Amino acid sequence: MRIPTALRAALVAVTALAGAGATAALTTSPAFADSGSIRFSVLKAGFIFGGSGGSGTLRFKGRNYPISIGGISYGFTFGASSTEFHGRVSNIRRPSDVTGVYAAAGAGAAIGPGASAIVLTNQNGAVLTLSGRSVGAIVAADLNGLAISMR
Repeated sequence: MRIPTALRAALVAVTALAGAGATAALTTSPAFADSGSIRFSVLKAGFIFGGSGGSGTLRFKGRNYPISIGGISYGFTFGASSTEFHGRVSNIRRPSDVTGVYAAAGAGAAIGPGASAIVLTNQNGAVLTLSGRSVGAIVAADLNGLAISMR
C-alpha cells in the first residue's frame, strides 16, 4: 500500500511539531526551574496615595545580583514605615525572571516594630516567599503594586 506524498509529508510535519511541543513543555516546566534567595529593604509612605522604594540583592547560583524596588499603592494609607524583607524566590531559570510587577491587596497597622509575611507571583512565574520586619507608624488598607528591576 502506497501513502500519497502529501499525506506522508503532513504526517512527518505533525510528528515533528508534536515532538517540538513536548520538548518545549519539558523545558518550561517548574521541574527544570531553580530557586535563590532574596533580600531587600523598602521604605513606604503615603496619605491616600502611597509610594515605596528600595534596593536589595538576589542571590542565584552562587552570584549576587543588585535589584531595585519601586511601587505605588492606593487606598487608605497614612504614615510611613521601613521594612527589611528576606526569603526565597522560586520557579526561575535566570536572574532576570525575578524582574516584573507583583500585586497584592492588604490591610494592617504598625506602630514601632512589627513582622509580616507574604507570597507574591509575577508575570514570569517567579514566586517570592518573604518575611520581614517593619519599623514605623503606618495604617493601611490598600492595593499595592511592587516592581522589581535589575540594577
